[in-house]
Amino acid sequence: MIEISGKTIGVVFDEAAEKFAGNPFVMRPAFDGAGIVTITYAHAHAQVSTLSKALREAGYGHGHRLAVLMGNRLEHLILKLAFNALGISIVPVNADYRPAEIAYLLDDSGCELAFVEAARVELLNAGIAEAAARPKVVVWEEFAGTLPVAVSPAPNTGPVNGETEASLIYTSGTTGRPKGCRLGHEYELMVGERYVEIGGIVTFGEGVERVFNPLPLFHINAMIVSFIGVMLTGNCQIQPERFSKSNWWRDVRDTGATMIHYLGVIVPALLSEPEGEGDRDHGVGIGLGAGVEPSLHDIFEKRFGFPIVEVWGMTEMCRIFAATEEPRQIDTRAFGRPFDGLEVRVVDEEDLDVPRGTPGEFLVRHSEATPRRGAYLGYLNKPDETEAAWRGGWFHTGDTVMQDETGMVYFVDRKKNIIRRSGENIAAAEIEACLYEDDRVAQVAVIAAPDELRDEEVFACIVPVAATKPDKDLAEALFDHCFGRLSYYKAPGWILFVDALPVTGTQKVLKHKIFPDGVDPREQPGAYEFRERKKR
Repeated sequence: MIEISGKTIGVVFDEAAEKFAGNPFVMRPAFDGAGIVTITYAHAHAQVSTLSKALREAGYGHGHRLAVLMGNRLEHLILKLAFNALGISIVPVNADYRPAEIAYLLDDSGCELAFVEAARVELLNAGIAEAAARPKVVVWEEFAGTLPVAVSPAPNTGPVNGETEASLIYTSGTTGRPKGCRLGHEYELMVGERYVEIGGIVTFGEGVERVFNPLPLFHINAMIVSFIGVMLTGNCQIQPERFSKSNWWRDVRDTGATMIHYLGVIVPALLSEPEGEGDRDHGVGIGLGAGVEPSLHDIFEKRFGFPIVEVWGMTEMCRIFAATEEPRQIDTRAFGRPFDGLEVRVVDEEDLDVPRGTPGEFLVRHSEATPRRGAYLGYLNKPDETEAAWRGGWFHTGDTVMQDETGMVYFVDRKKNIIRRSGENIAAAEIEACLYEDDRVAQVAVIAAPDELRDEEVFACIVPVAATKPDKDLAEALFDHCFGRLSYYKAPGWILFVDALPVTGTQKVLKHKIFPDGVDPREQPGAYEFRERKKR
């Protein structure tokens, strides 16, 4: 494995390209009539060098941020490496964003330039039209080697180092708009190192593994965790355009995948397909992911012939926990124990430790001496929120967990006001703010409703203003408003009109008291369902 101490992503990639020159580095399965595409380390290095030269000549460099709006294209990964080689931070844009969301990202990040694939130019331009920022736009298919000249301040003159921002990834904030997580070179390299050193039943050979990761490149999982991991070990990342249950095993087999990544929603989707001889006609030895329903874990492993390992991580702290030691307790939500360089506490509302076996908030840090080592650099433009998350020298994850006497940590629930739908973290406050834009909404509370396929679904409880008829037409209008302003998956899957919402003396909505314990909100009379309308 490439040694990472004191190095940057650019230096590590140079070393990997020299050591593993002929190895496949990134691969795309057959898609849309085209065959499998494979890029070796040497070929990738040549492409990165060409792009870096064009960026440097146009005046972009250390300290700048550039946006990328693409699907799961291999070029996205090449762009990241070219940016990072010069100390430029990549700002990946969620390909499902609506124009208003893109406008916010561009204004908040201050991107000077945006690379976009031709299929999404119209979307990007619509976002720019709503933004104060006016970044220059490069259509990838039209790029011929030269770039628009930078008009921003000149690049920093100091050397790129471990604290240099490598990526700015926007995550759902609990109080409204997404927050930009600043990730440094040291952090990303430590994430990749941890990925390949998980241990237990997860082993990485050098130059022999092919990691099939269907997750989106605008998230940390595919763009950093597995990607940096394969780079350190001379292995290959297989990046399909998107998850497709009908093509899954064909693509896994044809690309020679030895490892897969999954989300909870992928497991029942694959199990829903008819059983056949192809279920074990593959070379996969292990799967890594999160969110599998414990009742399906053993069923999946027995049918498809390989273990799947539950892990925990988040953009702010993604040196993942993983339950890799036997027995893995696959009938529970166990996800691992603390390890050297990542300490754990489980605390109550006052940040006091709770007894083992008692649920509490999950806190993590590197160590007492260097608590923030191996973590994100902070939230962009939000220093107060960064410090609040790190109060007491521990990062507060917002997840509720339980730790047993052996140190094993079990996921219980999310403490934050977050809805988890098909692997996407959705901030209830963002949907609430969007609904409040309609003058007919007097009060709103967005909660998570159970969903058998997607884990959770967005459920909006709305009090209409006086004299407004709470009917299907109003529900349709409110859904359409959200669907037009927010990414498709954020729009309410359910809308229920209510006469009032329970509140505190200071008028804060008590979401846990909207429905009695054990009541499924989807079964309430008058609940309008929009799940089938939530499509790209």
